[in-house]
Amino acid sequence: MPDPSDPIHPVPASDIAFTPAVKAAQAERGSRAMYARVEARGGFRTRITPDLVAFLGEMDTAYLATANATGQPYVQHRGGPKGFIRVVDEETLGFADFSGNRQYVTLGNLSENSKAFLFLMDYAHRRRIKIWGELRAVENDPDLVARLMPEDYGAMPERALLFRVRAWDINCPQHIPQKIDAPLVAAALKERDDRIAALEAEVAGLRARLDARG
Repeated sequence: MPDPSDPIHPVPASDIAFTPAVKAAQAERGSRAMYARVEARGGFRTRITPDLVAFLGEMDTAYLATANATGQPYVQHRGGPKGFIRVVDEETLGFADFSGNRQYVTLGNLSENSKAFLFLMDYAHRRRIKIWGELRAVENDPDLVARLMPEDYGAMPERALLFRVRAWDINCPQHIPQKIDAPLVAAALKERDDRIAALEAEVAGLRARLDARG
């Protein structure tokens, strides 16, 4: 198997997802050539780019997947104000770990297996991003928590979580239903209602002037 550190024959970043078993399934079903072209370009992206930063800045929800030592998966919802997932450096994301139901499944999994996965869905624009990496919990670092804590957010942070990005990819919009967040809908409806009220007032004024002339 190629060595990831080999500058002549590097392993494509997409191999983090495209294992030999996955490649065999692709070959059997006719998509291997397409993804081989992705691999020839180096595979998935590995650095946090401005377009990923912009995407994260609009996200108020995410799904975080971990697994224990036996491979049993667990997916947990993470949410907060838009942009609650912060960029720490060119390969690290971070977010405050808010107090919740205190099951601590994710923390337990991380004590055995640091591999993690973030799934981010933008329903309004029908976009999704997948991020593979390693996650670690940072305890007793109030300065780091303060850096990651969203401003004026009422949740209680317990620790910081740092996600080292190994690879990330953008999916096509196929099969993503378009859904609009309630605040955006409310704002659009208010704008419509305000416009209707202004037009009704204008019509009433015109009628009053016509009546005055009659």
